[in-house]
Amino acid sequence: MDTRFKVIFLIAVLVMSSLPIMGILKGPPLPVEEPATPLSHPTLSSVKTQQAIDPLEDRMVEVPAGEFILGSNDGGYNEKPQHVSTLDSYWIDRYEVTYQQYMEFVEKTGHRQPGPPSRYARQLEALRGLNQPVTYVSWSDSLAYCEWKGKRLPTEREWEKAVRGSDGRTWPWGEGLEGFPANFDGDADGYKVTAPVGTFPKDKSMYGVYDGAGNVMEWVDDWYIEDAYERSQNPEIERPKPVSTYKTMRGGGYTSRGVDLRITNRSFIVPDFRDETIGFRCAQSNRLNETDALLPEKSSEVKGNRNSRG
Repeated sequence: MDTRFKVIFLIAVLVMSSLPIMGILKGPPLPVEEPATPLSHPTLSSVKTQQAIDPLEDRMVEVPAGEFILGSNDGGYNEKPQHVSTLDSYWIDRYEVTYQQYMEFVEKTGHRQPGPPSRYARQLEALRGLNQPVTYVSWSDSLAYCEWKGKRLPTEREWEKAVRGSDGRTWPWGEGLEGFPANFDGDADGYKVTAPVGTFPKDKSMYGVYDGAGNVMEWVDDWYIEDAYERSQNPEIERPKPVSTYKTMRGGGYTSRGVDLRITNRSFIVPDFRDETIGFRCAQSNRLNETDALLPEKSSEVKGNRNSRG
């Protein structure tokens, strides 16, 4: 090995050896900063000016007292066992809370805007139709709106009965997924994102509640307990006290597919999570203002034979 080659080899070794030291001296990469310009939020008046659409009225429907079938033996572990449950009468929003309704709340109370961090805002403009369900709201945002309206979030049991009905059906319309009964599973139904509430006539329960199977998943009041149904049906079995850091969501959204489409499916996420697939509706134990109330739909389905399963 001649002298020149030895020098080159030595320099190469020194350079390679110095790389870790240079990395340590340089330190970790700096975090990516948020853009200096915050995500813009239009005012409600500007949205109304851009859209020649009449906002929907805030209406509720009554779900009568009585028995109904809760859960499913064909679903996941957290949906079992299917069993008969009973509720007193209550009221629930006919539609998911709309962007227009929520923005009125924001402008009158100063509550934070419905939206993600700016780096996540991909389809925000497409989600801002006056009559589309509001999205990018956390559980606490949803609760704050309901309380502002003199209402509350529905419980899991209230949500399932209102959307599923009393007879144990799989979807609001009954069985089968032929055609496009709801806004889910991609954009083949004509909507790439959420549709105006009430767009899909089949996605309507026997009580007149729309969009339970599709459009957006919905926050409910309950903390998520995986074996909640098992506990309720077998209270004599000793179990550790349940602890949860998640809130429950019910229903399918416009991106849902497969087992997530069943009305009995129970989803969960941390309560401060906000996403373009999550919205909500409100409930009330007793109607205080009859001007925005609707009576239960007069239908033979309401009296229908109760499913004998379970």
